[in-house]
Amino acid sequence: MGSSLIPLAPSKVEGLGFLCEEEGQAFDKLRPNGLGMGLTYKDAGVSIDAGNALVKAIGPLARSTARPGASAELGGFGGFFDLKAAGYDDPLLVAANDGVGTKLKLAIEAGRHDGVGIDLVAMCANDLIVQGAEPLFFLDYYACAKLDNDIAAEVVASIAEGCRQAGCALIGGETAEMPGMYAEGDYDLAGFCVGAVERDKVLTGAEIKPGDIILGLASSGVHSNGFSLVRRIIADQQWDIEDAFPSLSGSLGEALLEPTTIYVRRLLPLVQQRRIKGLAHITGGGLLENIPRVLPEGCHAIVDAGQWALPAIFSLLQQGGRIAPEEMARTFNCGIGMAVIVSRDSADEIVRELESVTEEDVFEIGRIEDGQRGCTVAGTAAVWNSGKDWSVTHNA
Repeated sequence: MGSSLIPLAPSKVEGLGFLCEEEGQAFDKLRPNGLGMGLTYKDAGVSIDAGNALVKAIGPLARSTARPGASAELGGFGGFFDLKAAGYDDPLLVAANDGVGTKLKLAIEAGRHDGVGIDLVAMCANDLIVQGAEPLFFLDYYACAKLDNDIAAEVVASIAEGCRQAGCALIGGETAEMPGMYAEGDYDLAGFCVGAVERDKVLTGAEIKPGDIILGLASSGVHSNGFSLVRRIIADQQWDIEDAFPSLSGSLGEALLEPTTIYVRRLLPLVQQRRIKGLAHITGGGLLENIPRVLPEGCHAIVDAGQWALPAIFSLLQQGGRIAPEEMARTFNCGIGMAVIVSRDSADEIVRELESVTEEDVFEIGRIEDGQRGCTVAGTAAVWNSGKDWSVTHNA
């Protein structure tokens, strides 16, 4: 057996180090570090003072998101939420977490951090509303190599804006400096959101049936999925994100960094009134793979891609990457950020109500038919620059 790993008391002190002996084995003398008599956390690249200053600076941002049930004060070991004060009788809690992905790389390159926090909240809050849940509170995780308080405060300000849009309180978070884990100037984000829904109002999709209509709520752009492919296209085409294109209203970077739409406020009243049968947040997997997630057995979604115009940013990416329509349908949202499934009789009225909340368009994009649980997205030769009629199917 080897000797014990617990060192004995130092037997000899030499300068800044010491010599230990254990069961007759001498350890090497500890070497001077050149930084004085002892290392500090700051010497290792982590500034406690900078972290404390950031918490103090973002306190008012968190307080601006306060809502019934949460004061949104920071500084404790955890955040509290009072479900009774929020008006719930018999709630189920629903939790979601997500990140922003490699969209952050473009944000860092562009030096534009005022939208990524909205993306972070949107990716979580939109996942809650599809289950009928109202987002209640949010926590964030911000990790970097070295804390830049100006950038971090800008990111947290955008998180707070996302929380206000979603109606949830920012009640806590974590900031981590990890030199050696991240490259200088890089940072990463993760978000955690908890919502609630009364037990008898959970949105399961069980009532969806053949004959129902699929509505599509317009996206604000690429949202926060598919950016590894986006960045590959940019690299292959040697585009600069500051470049302007005739089809875009601003630069390429501005179009790509447009924050993700948060659909909660538009949809929550209809969900609580039980007028919506199912919702699908169109994220990774596109229309093709996300709609089947809310369908019951025996229901197949048919989506007609000709029912809305492919936004300019997607046309540009498709042409730049020579992407087939079938690949577009399973990678990007292609202009539809949320699919809403309703009965045929209520479709027109719900469209009017949704369009009255904002100026964003609502499209009737498809229908539910008998068949294996899944989705088919199809278009003619003129749709999505295909040059031929096309169709792609995903069965769950």
